[in-house]
Amino acid sequence: MKILVGYNGGEVGATALSLARDYAKTYNAFVYIITSLEGGSSEKASDIRKAEEGLVFAKKMMEDAGVQCEVQQSVRGLSSGEDLVQFAEDNEIDHIFLGIKKRSRVEKILLGSTSRYVILKAPCPVTTVK
Repeated sequence: MKILVGYNGGEVGATALSLARDYAKTYNAFVYIITSLEGGSSEKASDIRKAEEGLVFAKKMMEDAGVQCEVQQSVRGLSSGEDLVQFAEDNEIDHIFLGIKKRSRVEKILLGSTSRYVILKAPCPVTTVK
């Protein structure tokens, strides 16, 4: 079994990681942890550094629990939702875990919703936590 965690740090991200870790232990699953950045001029060096530090934390959390994992920062020029769904399709992922942030209606319209895109387009079950 293969699990994908869309991880972008923070308390909600840690909750999604914890849930995925517990699920992976139960089902002896391999976990992919992806932080998706769109890339290009929109990314600040501080954001990239923060993402790298978050992935170090995520990998340690999994390894400390005896869960096999792979972490990566993905910069493919896609939105985060598109990137996660594409990764899930390419790697035959069985389950996706995401943390979701509460946003206003205007923010959803302007920025879209990564979790909504993943829920609607993913080739497998998606569990969200907030």
